[in-house]
Amino acid sequence: MVQTHRNRKSPRLKGHDYAQENAYFVTICTHQQKRLFGYIRDEICHLSPLGKIAQADWANIPSHYDHIMLDEFIIMPNHMHGIITLTQSGKTPLGSIIGVYKSGVTRQARQLGYNIIIWHGCYHDRIIRNEAELNRIRAYIIENPSRWKQDSYYADDDL
Repeated sequence: MVQTHRNRKSPRLKGHDYAQENAYFVTICTHQQKRLFGYIRDEICHLSPLGKIAQADWANIPSHYDHIMLDEFIIMPNHMHGIITLTQSGKTPLGSIIGVYKSGVTRQARQLGYNIIIWHGCYHDRIIRNEAELNRIRAYIIENPSRWKQDSYYADDDL
């Protein structure tokens, strides 16, 4: 049986208002976890042109929204991690911000001649509940390239 979008269980926390003031840990994967954004060598992610677009667009999010603050983030070969904080409730929900980000990267990629599906349809988020958790997530993001071979998104054919 083919599962449709209507039948798919939402990965969002039931009952949580994603437009309320909060910090979120977000992971967005590429379509079929393809390594579109670069490669890891010597524990450093070397970004492709598409990876540079993804990085610049993420860094630019606060210029489009006056109620957004970014914290640590990293673009990896086939996914990105970032901490994003909504500083005012009732404005743009997290899902809309992620959708605009993914659309912007896709639009620029098309302008450069990329004719591929870039993003996985969904994204993962975690509500950051306290300072200790925030600090653990920051460390996880910073250390991500050094743990690439142990990462669940690692592909055996990486360079």
